[in-house]
Amino acid sequence: MAVLTRFVLPHAAPRFGDARFGAPLPSEEENAAFGLLRARWSGRGLELTGFARPDDRPTAHPGSAWTWLTLRLDDRQEPVHVPTRPRRFPEITDDSAQPEHNHDWAGFTALVEPRRLRGADGWLLGDWRIEATLFTVGRPTRLRRQYGGLAPHWCGSGEYPPARWVDHDIRLQPHFADGRLVLRLERPAVRLDRAEPAPDGIGLHLTTADPGQARTVLRLRHRESGAVLTEPATRTGRTVTARLPYPLFTADGRGTGELEHWDVDLVDPDGAVEPLVLDERTGPVAGQHPLPGVEDRVLHLKHLADGRLQLCVRPAAGWVERFTARAGAFELTGRCPAPGPLELVLRHSGSGTEVRHPVELGPDARFTVRLPVTRTGSDGTALPLRKGLWEAALQPVGGAGPARPLTAAAPVLAALPTSTQAGGKRIVLERRWHDTLLLDSTPVLSATERSAWTQARQRTAGYPAARREPLREAVLYDVFGGRGYADSPRAVHTELARRGTPLEHLWVVDDAQAELPPGVRAVRVWSPEWYRALATSRYLVGNTHFPDFLQRRPGQVVVQTWHGALLKRIAHDVDNPWLADNGYLAALDRETPHWSLLVSPSPFATPILRRAFRYRGEILESGYPRNDVLARPDPRRAAAVRHRLGIPEGRRVVLYAPTWREDRPCPDGDGFRLDLRLDLDRARRALGEDHVLLLRPHAHVREPLTGTGDGFAVDCADYPDVQELLMVADVLVTDYSSILFDFAVTGRPVLFFTYDLAHYRDELRGFAFDFEAQAPGPLLEDSAALVTALRGLADGGGAVPAGYAERYRRFQEVHCALDDGAAARRVVDRMLELGRPAGRAGQPKP
Repeated sequence: MAVLTRFVLPHAAPRFGDARFGAPLPSEEENAAFGLLRARWSGRGLELTGFARPDDRPTAHPGSAWTWLTLRLDDRQEPVHVPTRPRRFPEITDDSAQPEHNHDWAGFTALVEPRRLRGADGWLLGDWRIEATLFTVGRPTRLRRQYGGLAPHWCGSGEYPPARWVDHDIRLQPHFADGRLVLRLERPAVRLDRAEPAPDGIGLHLTTADPGQARTVLRLRHRESGAVLTEPATRTGRTVTARLPYPLFTADGRGTGELEHWDVDLVDPDGAVEPLVLDERTGPVAGQHPLPGVEDRVLHLKHLADGRLQLCVRPAAGWVERFTARAGAFELTGRCPAPGPLELVLRHSGSGTEVRHPVELGPDARFTVRLPVTRTGSDGTALPLRKGLWEAALQPVGGAGPARPLTAAAPVLAALPTSTQAGGKRIVLERRWHDTLLLDSTPVLSATERSAWTQARQRTAGYPAARREPLREAVLYDVFGGRGYADSPRAVHTELARRGTPLEHLWVVDDAQAELPPGVRAVRVWSPEWYRALATSRYLVGNTHFPDFLQRRPGQVVVQTWHGALLKRIAHDVDNPWLADNGYLAALDRETPHWSLLVSPSPFATPILRRAFRYRGEILESGYPRNDVLARPDPRRAAAVRHRLGIPEGRRVVLYAPTWREDRPCPDGDGFRLDLRLDLDRARRALGEDHVLLLRPHAHVREPLTGTGDGFAVDCADYPDVQELLMVADVLVTDYSSILFDFAVTGRPVLFFTYDLAHYRDELRGFAFDFEAQAPGPLLEDSAALVTALRGLADGGGAVPAGYAERYRRFQEVHCALDDGAAARRVVDRMLELGRPAGRAGQPKP
């Protein structure tokens, strides 16, 4: 420590008052990031855990970086220096989102002892600004310094650090000013230490730092209208009492807004104005109290993150007073004085997917609710919540009313975050915006595994090293990058398992979102074992693009089954800048030379696939293996699918499966919007008594479906294998999706909802053949015509619409001639033949 103190104590570091701090720093001091990850109080003081990371060099090993904190009050007061202890946090490397440098040892923990903020004459009150100095080795003989303040984390105590009373009347409140951590040491002039609700209003008990005059008043300012009101307060020495009548908050049209705010201060006759600071050392003060005479409105005494009181008028929220982590769930207990039955709604902040559970309110509006960390899919399978943030709220059943966030009472905050496990995933109960609860479903991969730095090394070092290992007799299956057990790879696996072929079966799974059959082992996509499996498995079978770094090695067989026949144009056939601008075509040109075999569903599709993919290797005209289950239907399997979906006996099943539109991206750039032009209310009225409508958006769509779950409309977006939906569908409604070719194997009716036909044909994608002349069913331009046609099909016995039988037959002759139930057998035969030594000798070199 002596050497460190002598050479790196930041006595020359810039002060916050200097122009240099906050302005551009000299070049050698730029390009560093500083942040607070979490803060907690211990018996010794305030423990700060954060990071200091240079952008231009690694901090991958102990000793590669040191951080020093300096607390400054003003230029007259000596600064307080706080050493830190280095910590290893792979999350810092992951959060940096860059592949060049490892920053696992950029973390630190520091202890701020409140006693050090005292002088000879007592506490040194004011805002202590925290300055971080990062030391790294710039050159062999020189330490480089970089300076910054600690920025807030996105959630939890790193976003809103907790305060503590360090003396009977002294409070240390960490907070962020201009994005940098500051410690406010204060003696609050007015402390609110008790609130007593009564039928006509709420009584407040205040303690002041100094005795004052008897004619004190409470001043309330209504932010939304600007109205200023005063209420008398009684002062006895340092004690002040006041009563706030409930009608005050609902008079003159107030109290009807979704959320209204009142700022409250104590005002003395001499004009001194002091905010009210909550003091909950002897019991809770914050809370919500129903406003009489106004439906579903409460007066919320809100404990702000800086300790001040704010009064809010709003619908009742879920006020959580206690929680317990259970296996697969969190159990929350609290109050919500809201009218009518409620349900718990978890909503994914990215996709909008919702998970709903009923809530029972007991006496005094109390509830105990199980906050699940799993979801049950439309096929009845329970899986862990998808990765990402899940917002939690209580909502009236049926959605007729405001969502009510789950708000944590002050004593609960210190126990957060907490976590539980589900399906190999860690699910965290966390807080944002100081006291709002949410769930964070963390990735399956650890921070070390998923960081851009690790991923770059897996591509450039891990995968090439694994390619030098012997090939193992294994098949690695991939369906849409890990979506589940489905499609043609499923049919190939079923055929190999039926034969008893002595192979190891590995299945790529993303985010633990798949249930696999016995004998198949899950491989986490992007994990070290995934890279190794790509490099060492004898057979790779996928229905979409393989990774762009894949290099087929001698003896390896790469089977590309693809995932759809050809109605709309694909790949190089698309005259659309979207594909080229996103680098898709360049990546495709790197990938196709490494395919051993491309599966074609028909002679019609073969030349189109070769041209669109610019593929020069072998194409096998076998039909799609996934359609074997449609060509040779199994009534028992179909009955099991109907049972899982909850379809009553005797109901006709309509499957609506539209494709996606690349000109309708989501605002955040993640996926595409659903343009649901189908009038569900009209369809329900016309069809609801004897139909079930299965809604299956394209996998690229990231917009939630509404109006489902009533027994008529069923959201099947998460159903793992669409072929099973096709098994039970009596009629298919689509637009330009390749699902048409699969369903045509059944011979059942198809209706086309083509509300944007001209745009899709002439501007967006175009077609591989004359769709309007050859479509095996009617093209319908609006929802009313579609519903009428569906009603007519049912009333007419469910046959192919009049005038389309011959067109349907010709369509099957061209596109379904190979769908005889033996496509998987033909693909497996050729795949195994290529995998034998004689077959491998004839493979083209990639």
